[in-house]
Amino acid sequence: MDGENFKVIPKFWEEVNENGTCKALVSYNGDLGMLGICADFNHEAEEFTYMIASEKTIANVPEGFEEREIPAATWAIFQSVGPMPTAIQEVFKRIYSEWFPATGYEHADAPELEVYLPGNPEAEDYKCEVWIPIIKK
Repeated sequence: MDGENFKVIPKFWEEVNENGTCKALVSYNGDLGMLGICADFNHEAEEFTYMIASEKTIANVPEGFEEREIPAATWAIFQSVGPMPTAIQEVFKRIYSEWFPATGYEHADAPELEVYLPGNPEAEDYKCEVWIPIIKK
């Protein structure tokens, strides 16, 4: 990827925070908190769909929202510590440039999850997680 996603995704978060969508989603949060989901990967075109989401904790999805099922997978879970979006972007860079080449794992055909835990995402000690679906080569 050319890094464009490191610009577009933070702008998307800004937009949903400003227009009230994020606040609406927070009211439906489950144990994982807010989620950023990278799905529908087209590796040849270097494209994917990015969604800001919450676990489904209610029977009916409110109008204007979309329901997606995340398939079961084996996940490599990485912790990010520091202010958003820089800290999580650094974790993604290291996963792809260091971890994948060194481990014998490859990306499984499933979405990636950004798990935003409660706390101040601008704080130096803010913790969140990156969940990468994996398979052994």
